[in-house]
Amino acid sequence: MSDRQAALDMALKQIEKQFGKGSIMKLGEQTDTRISTVPSGSLALDTALGIGGYPRGRIIEVYGPESSGKTTVALHAIAEVQAGRTSCIY
Repeated sequence: MSDRQAALDMALKQIEKQFGKGSIMKLGEQTDTRISTVPSGSLALDTALGIGGYPRGRIIEVYGPESSGKTTVALHAIAEVQAGRTSCIY
């Protein structure tokens, strides 16, 4: 193993240790890590996200042009969280 590869592996392990498993991965790696999700309130958006909703316990940034529906998307997500009897901060 080259020095470059060893340094890369060490950096990846350090990032996973600090931020958790699955926070970084190499392109082409397949992982079966199950992520708990919160539905977005939109079936189309849940499908587009690829995991069935927003990942629980992560920070989500919704951005876009003015009047594009960012607040509506956020409020739907909050409603879904509160429907499960969980607190939410907005």
